[in-house]
Amino acid sequence: MTPDELLRRAIALSATAIESGNPPFGSLLADADGNVLAEDHNTSVTGNDITAHPELKLALWAARNLSAEAAASTTMYTSCEPCGMCAGALERSGLGRVVYAMTGAQVNALKPGGGFTPVPSEGPLLPDEASAVAAEYYKS
Repeated sequence: MTPDELLRRAIALSATAIESGNPPFGSLLADADGNVLAEDHNTSVTGNDITAHPELKLALWAARNLSAEAAASTTMYTSCEPCGMCAGALERSGLGRVVYAMTGAQVNALKPGGGFTPVPSEGPLLPDEASAVAAEYYKS
């Protein structure tokens, strides 16, 4: 399949998400030749799981089913730019790249109220203590 066809498939998966009562997001993972390896859509509402985004589910699928070399040669095609949660998972996944059909800002412009309200945070409050523990893990 061509990149445009793969993106259109991701968009079709987003329509499937809506039909099943979920937010409109769909993604697929393709190999270097454009063959679809896996695909999914958002199931966060029907699965009662705020993490059930297709990008995250496919990153997990790749980690469980592909070698590091195979994962590095894949491309994820997704209907929307990955959210912060999914972007973090994708950074750790080893996938080759992500191609998306619309930006997060574009989808947020469609949402009543413009999207989620950020959660206030503060810190770092005890960086030396936390760093000492983390340094133990990351010793070479």
